[in-house]
Amino acid sequence: MIERPQREERIERCILIGAITRVQPEDKVAEYLVELEFLAETAGATTVACFTQKLDKPDPKLFLGTGKMNDILAYIQENDIDLAIFDDELTPSQLKNVERLLEIKVLDRTHLILDIFAARALTSYARTQVELAQYEYLLPRLSRMWTHLERQKGGIGMRGPGETQIETDRRIIQQRIALLKEKLSKIDKQMATQRGNRGALIRVALVGYTNVGKSTLMNALSKSDVLAENKLFATLDTTVRKVVIGNLPFLLTDTVGFIRKLPTQLIESFKSTLDEVREADILLHVVDLAHPAYEDHITAVNLILSELDTRDKPILMVFNKVDSFKKGPEGSTLDEIKRAWEDRVQGHAVFISATEKENFDSLKDAVYGMVTTLHAVRFPYDTFLY
Repeated sequence: MIERPQREERIERCILIGAITRVQPEDKVAEYLVELEFLAETAGATTVACFTQKLDKPDPKLFLGTGKMNDILAYIQENDIDLAIFDDELTPSQLKNVERLLEIKVLDRTHLILDIFAARALTSYARTQVELAQYEYLLPRLSRMWTHLERQKGGIGMRGPGETQIETDRRIIQQRIALLKEKLSKIDKQMATQRGNRGALIRVALVGYTNVGKSTLMNALSKSDVLAENKLFATLDTTVRKVVIGNLPFLLTDTVGFIRKLPTQLIESFKSTLDEVREADILLHVVDLAHPAYEDHITAVNLILSELDTRDKPILMVFNKVDSFKKGPEGSTLDEIKRAWEDRVQGHAVFISATEKENFDSLKDAVYGMVTTLHAVRFPYDTFLY
């Protein structure tokens, strides 16, 4: 028997599409598309081109104007494009209309992030959370999946098999969502019990934008081997390790990274994972200082933290990747950024490199001081530690 060589799987070629509006000016859209390209790369696609159009607001039918969409269609046909990815979430009708026009696979930013989460979910708990988010995203978009079965809409006795199948699928998905929520509710209670059984140790949580080096920092501080990759959302599952600095033990938690325009379905389905942030005593907000949009990342993380009602917790700003830093906004130097942020957060900032362990002593001293202060308040008679 002659074995045939296996055919290599073709890397999908994609285009990215964004709208320049009063809410999203041109420079912001450019940043978002760079991030969207990284998301596409993480999902396994290669970006061939980007398209934008200035609009007062996205077109309710095709997201961009008809003329621009026809230009995109011509480009797709001439350049063998497999996939179109929109930077904003499309409505069900927009998705249906765009797919009908372009005749290729169409995703929006939310769908792409959900796809990445699905690929990176390793544990049963993470897979359950992602599956719930996917079904909640899919439910209002079912109609576009059955257009090939529809005959005529409206009129007595004219319901095609497509509509019947849609209603059947809708009931199945609603039942599945209910089951997944029930399953997650049980896991939530188990995890709450686990958190309660961890004893009286102070809890410190790493938070920050995705791909800023939280897992690398976790490994360096706890001497563990948490997965750390130069990809978005490398970590989905919460990891907790006991860390001792000086003579003081505490629990360190690595959490899922945040991102701009984080799908609301994910925030809800990852409630228990984010509960680790809510119940932490101290937050280490890790920032990729080498990223040109690091200040926007800080704003995005702070927005999510405020939604989680955690902004009143003690926060240490940990500016990571100083070894890769070149220059800041308007050509500012590292020393200028240090002085500005130390003034802004009353000294609660350190500048490190997690990979090179640069300035790690300052980080450990800062964390030790915050944990010691909180421990002294919570356990005033536990003086043997001080």
